[in-house]
Amino acid sequence: MPHRVRMSPVDTAWLRMDSPGNLMMIVGVDVFDGPCDEPRLRKVLQQHLLPYFRFRARAVEDATGAWWEEDEDFDLDRHLVRIGLPGKGGTRELQKLVAQLAGQALDAQRPLWQFHLVENYDHGHALIVRIHHCIGDGIGLMGLVMGMTSTDADKDADAPAPRQRRGEHRGAGLVEEWLQPITEATVKAIDATGDLASRMLAASSMAISDPNAATEAAGEAARMAAQVARDATALALMEADSGTSLKGHPCGSKVVAWNEPLPLADVKAVGKALGCSVNDVLLSCAAGAIRGYLAERGEQVDGAELRAMVPVNLRPAGPVRSLGNKFGLVPLLLPIGIEDPLERVMTVRSRMNELKDGYTAAIALTLLGAAGLAPRWLQKQALDLLASKATAVMTNVPGPQHALYMAGGRLRRMMFWVPQTGDIGVGISILSYDGGVQFSLVTDKKLCARPQEIVDRFLPEFETLLYAVLLAPWDDEVDPKISERSLAATESLAQAAGHLAAGDEQAAVDADAPPSGAAAAAKPPRRRRSAFAAARAAAR
Repeated sequence: MPHRVRMSPVDTAWLRMDSPGNLMMIVGVDVFDGPCDEPRLRKVLQQHLLPYFRFRARAVEDATGAWWEEDEDFDLDRHLVRIGLPGKGGTRELQKLVAQLAGQALDAQRPLWQFHLVENYDHGHALIVRIHHCIGDGIGLMGLVMGMTSTDADKDADAPAPRQRRGEHRGAGLVEEWLQPITEATVKAIDATGDLASRMLAASSMAISDPNAATEAAGEAARMAAQVARDATALALMEADSGTSLKGHPCGSKVVAWNEPLPLADVKAVGKALGCSVNDVLLSCAAGAIRGYLAERGEQVDGAELRAMVPVNLRPAGPVRSLGNKFGLVPLLLPIGIEDPLERVMTVRSRMNELKDGYTAAIALTLLGAAGLAPRWLQKQALDLLASKATAVMTNVPGPQHALYMAGGRLRRMMFWVPQTGDIGVGISILSYDGGVQFSLVTDKKLCARPQEIVDRFLPEFETLLYAVLLAPWDDEVDPKISERSLAATESLAQAAGHLAAGDEQAAVDADAPPSGAAAAAKPPRRRRSAFAAARAAAR
C-alpha cells in the first residue's frame, strides 16, 4: 500500500478547480544567457524538489477526500524533459511553445509537475516550469525555485537542511531573502489570520489582572473585528467590473507575450518623485496599456474599471518550511478609464493604500478552505461567482536584484503566471530581477488573441508618465492634472528627456537595420538606455 497524506482543504480546492477553459497550473519561464548543464540541473532537482513528498506523490481523490499518494513508479525522466525549438529558435517560437504547454494538462496519473529544458533558443537554453497549484502557491514555489539558484556559475545551490518531517525541509538563504519584502508587506493580513482570535482572548485574560491594559487591547480587537466584517461584506457584495472584450468564456487555448525589461532604477526614481511606490507606478502603467489596447479596438474606455485579483502572501516571516497554498486574494480595481497618467497613478496609490489596511486576503484564504470542504458542485458555483466579478489575475513580485545562476547557466530573465480561475482569461505578471522589470501576459486566445499589443504599450505608458513627471514642478506637491499644463522643466530633467528621445532614435535605427543571418534575427532588441539617469539625483 503506497504511503498517503491527506490533502488540506485549500489544496483540495485548487485540485478541483481545473476546467476546460483554465488549467490550474503555475507556468514559469527562465531564460539563460547560455547553455544550462542538464546533469547539474537533474542533481539540483533531486536535492531541492524531491525532498518534498508531494513532488513524488500523485494527487488522488476517493469518497473520503483528496490525498497525496506516493508514486511507487516515480521516474525523474518523466518530469525533466528536453525539447527543441523549431526553425530559428527566437522569442516568437519560445512564446508559441510556452502557450502550447500552458494549455496542456499534466499527467494526472503522475506527480503534477514538469520541467521542460528548451534547446535551440537564442544560442542558449530556456526552462519552462509547470506545477499544479494544488502542490503550492506561486509565492512559495517561486521561492523554492530561487532556492535552486546560486550567485556563482561554478557552484550550485547548497542542498537544503535535513527535513523537519516527511515532505518538508528548510529553504536556502536565497529563499528567505526573496520572501522577506513580500512578507513584510502582508503583516496585516497575517495578523488577521492568526492574531485576531488570540488578541480577543488576550483582552479577556488581561481584564482580570490589568483592566486599563485590557481596555486598550479590547479596543484593538474590536477595531480588527469591525474591519474584517466590513471587508467580508464588501467581498460578498462586490459588483462586476466593466464589460470589455477581455471578459467572456475562455476556450482554453493560450497565448503569451512579454517585452524587454524596463530599468528598475527609472521606475524607482519616478515613484520617489511622485511619493508613490514602485508597485503603484507599475500597476498604473499596466492599466494604461490595457486602456490603449481596448481604445484602439474601438471600445468605450472612459470611466471604465478593470478588476484584477491579486494574490497576497500570508506566509510567516522566514524561510520556506513547507509547500501548500498560504495566500489570499485581494480585488484591485485598475482605473483603465483614466487617461491622464498622473491622475491614474495617484488613483492606484489611493486604492492600494485602502487594500493594505484591510483583511480581504485572509478572508479569501478562509473561503478557499471552506470551498475545499464543500461538495465539488458547490465549490464551483461559489468560486465561479467570485471570478465573474474580475477580468484578470495579476502578480507583482520583487525578485533578487543581482544575477543568479542555475546549473551553471546565468539567468537573463524570469517570469511566471499563476492560473486564472472560472472564466477569467487574462493573467498579468510583473516581476523585477537584476535591475529590470519584466512585464508579461498570458491570455485566452478567444478573449485576447494578440496580447503582445498590450505588452508593447507598457513601455510607452511608462514614458508618458515619465514625461509628465519631467514637466511637473518638483518643489510642489504633484497635481494629478499637471500633465495637462505646459510647464518648463529644469535643465537636468530636460537632459533626461533628451536621453529618452535619443533612445527612441536609436531604437528606430535598430528597427530599420537589416538582419545579418539567423543569429541576428534571433537576437533580442537592444535594451533601451536609461531615460531617467539625469533625474535620479533629484528623485533621491
